[in-house]
Amino acid sequence: MSRFRMPTVFFLPAMLLSAVAADGLTVKAGCKESCGGVDIPYPFGIGADCFRPGFEILCSSNTSYLAGKTTLSSGIRVLSLSVMPRPEVRVLLPVAFQCFTAKNRRTGYSFGEVDFNPVGVYRISSTHNELFVLGCNTLVYISSGPTGRYRYSYYAGCVAFCNDSRSAQDGACAGVGCCRVDIPPGLTGNSMHLQESEGTWSHIDQEFSPCDYAFIVEKGGYQFKVDNLTNMPTTQAMPMRLDWAIRDSDIQSTGPMYSCAQVVNKTGYTCVSNNSQCVDSTNGPGYICNCTAGYEGNPYLLNGCKNINECARPEEFPCNGECHDTEGSYNCFCRRGYQSDGDPKENPCNPKFSRTAKLALGLTFGVSLMIVAILTTVIKLERSKRKELFRKNGGKALQDVTGLVIFTKEELKKITDNDSNFLGKGRFGNVYKGTLRDNTVVAVKSSIKVSKETKDEFTEEVKIQSKMIHKNILKLIGCCLEVDVPKLVYEFAANGSLEDTLYRRKRPLSLNLRLDIAIGSAEGLKYMHSDAPLVIRHGDIKPGNILLDENFTPKISDFGLSKLLTLEYCIADSVVGPFAYIDPVYRKTGLLTQKSDVYSFGAVLVELVTREQNDNGQERIKRFCRLYAEQGSAQAMFDKEIETDEDIFMLEQIGKLATECLEEDTHNRPYMTEVVERLVMLRRRRKHGITQDRSGPEDTITNGSESTSASVLVPSTPDCYRPT
Repeated sequence: MSRFRMPTVFFLPAMLLSAVAADGLTVKAGCKESCGGVDIPYPFGIGADCFRPGFEILCSSNTSYLAGKTTLSSGIRVLSLSVMPRPEVRVLLPVAFQCFTAKNRRTGYSFGEVDFNPVGVYRISSTHNELFVLGCNTLVYISSGPTGRYRYSYYAGCVAFCNDSRSAQDGACAGVGCCRVDIPPGLTGNSMHLQESEGTWSHIDQEFSPCDYAFIVEKGGYQFKVDNLTNMPTTQAMPMRLDWAIRDSDIQSTGPMYSCAQVVNKTGYTCVSNNSQCVDSTNGPGYICNCTAGYEGNPYLLNGCKNINECARPEEFPCNGECHDTEGSYNCFCRRGYQSDGDPKENPCNPKFSRTAKLALGLTFGVSLMIVAILTTVIKLERSKRKELFRKNGGKALQDVTGLVIFTKEELKKITDNDSNFLGKGRFGNVYKGTLRDNTVVAVKSSIKVSKETKDEFTEEVKIQSKMIHKNILKLIGCCLEVDVPKLVYEFAANGSLEDTLYRRKRPLSLNLRLDIAIGSAEGLKYMHSDAPLVIRHGDIKPGNILLDENFTPKISDFGLSKLLTLEYCIADSVVGPFAYIDPVYRKTGLLTQKSDVYSFGAVLVELVTREQNDNGQERIKRFCRLYAEQGSAQAMFDKEIETDEDIFMLEQIGKLATECLEEDTHNRPYMTEVVERLVMLRRRRKHGITQDRSGPEDTITNGSESTSASVLVPSTPDCYRPT
């Protein structure tokens, strides 16, 4: 009766699956239990009143077939049927194909479609099948239209190419001669759509692969062979798995019964056995029935779910003691004189306390006491060590500082999640990202190692930083002093350093944003030099120490070299930092003044307008100053991203200001107060659309009641420091 041929190897797993599935399954009274080695559990059945509508099985010549509306569908061979634990039918379906002559004339074809789903109870399994396409210029896809509550279609397909038969390889199915793809859920039919052989898909002179083939097969049921491109029998059939569910309508219902919530306790409900339960289908609408835990059998028949004797199946239901079967479950007890550390179903039964056990218990108790004593001593020593570190690192001097939070070692571990979020390397150690209890994001970095000689200097610098309250200075939130090297907790700058933004990330930076960064940085330095409660010098201004928050607001950071301005200047023991940004006068004399920071800021301004990183030999700074001295312009070095005709004047003004900051004679360098005023004036001119010098050396812009002179914008040619 079957019209399709299948290799013998496909029947072996089918027969094994049938043998396993037969255990515990039942049929309706008086109905045939099997056909050709395939068990027929209800709702399937052979003959009148033996099956539920849509689940009829035909038995012919000792072979099982799905019953359909047409003669074609009645030829669908059944390999196995199962009810639990997975409702599934394993069948044989034909291969779709189309063949062509060397002149591209089609000689035969079949779309492989069979009517295996006349009532709609089946869906092609999306988890156990896959679509194979064989050919050398082949596009095939499969589709299924809307059904039931699903108002959309499903598609799956792939393309196979090859230049000749030698380009394909046995076992390889990634697009050369063969392709495969998973099946989407919800497919109700197996009709293949084969692309017609025209244009791109022509088969002219393609004797090495005259045919296109497509079929759905269970996973593991087919392995590609190059020989199949020319020698695939058109009568070939492939094993495929179908998911089934109860998807029909009740006579007294107003519509299809698709889910458990709709059908429980209503006429036509299929889970009729005691100790059964309804489960919604996972592939399309409908539901299936299962026996509850502790029962097996057929939940679709009255009293079909039978109690499992778990004690007779120790491999599935373990018991390390005495097993007693109960209805729907089983009990497991340890024999008298034995006990289990927990449930004897999982843990072994061991003899109760013996003399050896008592000796072991006593020994364990003694060892435990010793461990407790050792731990207590260790904890006391740890506490003592923390107190000593707290004292050594200046805790008494810092614990009463207003606005400074003193964190314990445990609190710091929680903040940084045990140093799990590494940000980078600082001057004195690693920097980690952390989160405070109020969800404030912070950065935690190491300070200098404090000694008896440096304690006063360290505490004084922490006090200074804690009092530096300005939007353009990185805020010091607190510190931890219970560690060998004190940890400082700062506000977090989300966009990293200006150096990262300019040279590593290389993100676009408009002139407005660069001007805002310059103004913010200058205002931070101006605050340090003139407006802070304790006037200080920074000593290490560079792009790496200008951090940017999430809004690109600049924050001056790293006060490791900052000094309290108690005199007009201070003398540094040693000059620290990259020579590219250090004032040459400071480098020669060791005299750190406010004008030293002005020089460093001038170097930063050069990088903002050129986006070229300074080197320790200061060659770029020398070239920049030389261009102004010789040509009156450094346009050749300006960053092309911001070098527009309308902005040349603005860039020249910033460049001239930078060269003044880089003057060799410190007396000719402006103070940061003047630098801020001139940068703010430039931004104001830009805001008002004044981008050219149209007013000569004196230019005044009035904005409301505010009037500002712009004469400082046109300085004389600078005499930049020229290091040898």
